Amino acid sequence: MEEEKQYKVLLIGDSDVGKTSIVKRFSDDAFDEDILCTIGVEFKMKVVNVDDKDVTLCIWDTAGQEKFRALISSYYRGAHGIILTYDVTKRDSFNNLQYWLNEIETFSTRPNVVKLLVANKIDKENREVSREEGEEFAKKKAMFFIECSAKTKIGIQQAFEELAHKIMETPSLANESEVSKRKQKRPYTHRRKTRIYAPPSKHRASLTSFFFLKIPNTFSFINKKEIS
Repeated sequence: MEEEKQYKVLLIGDSDVGKTSIVKRFSDDAFDEDILCTIGVEFKMKVVNVDDKDVTLCIWDTAGQEKFRALISSYYRGAHGIILTYDVTKRDSFNNLQYWLNEIETFSTRPNVVKLLVANKIDKENREVSREEGEEFAKKKAMFFIECSAKTKIGIQQAFEELAHKIMETPSLANESEVSKRKQKRPYTHRRKTRIYAPPSKHRASLTSFFFLKIPNTFSFINKKEIS
């Protein structure tokens, strides 16, 4: 039997750009206007089908507030894919993307980690960052790019499926899923800072094993409170 593939995905970006809403829409197909900002790190799992193969995405949703950044830096380690998120209605969240890229450069342990730039909240009218600006920045930094709205669901499923597809297209990533890393030491985990959400019952067996994984470890297709 072919070994199950699990890939670690990290969401980063400024506070209040909608990272938690993106994850909630993808994992639960739900949206909450009054969702609270993440404190520390939150975790979700979901299976996606890529080229007729089931792949489990282990998704770490990180807080964007500066006071949590020392904690979050440890979660870059071992990530197969990283989603950088900004809010198209907040110019500052776009301007701060270079900071987050520097964090990846400093803390990521995989040189070929797949980076996806996500422009969120395109359902809103008071837009400050154009699609063209996002595409140009992504191209310049060798990232993939997509626009989405957690509120309306536009682009959400496509973003995660494309990320998984690109991971599987990268041999150095595809051949080392989280399940295959048994030879690595179990690192310290920030239990009190992490809220774990149990996946559907058929996936619960893999939740515990993943929680102890190493954590402190161009093309454009367009189309919390953190919202839409």
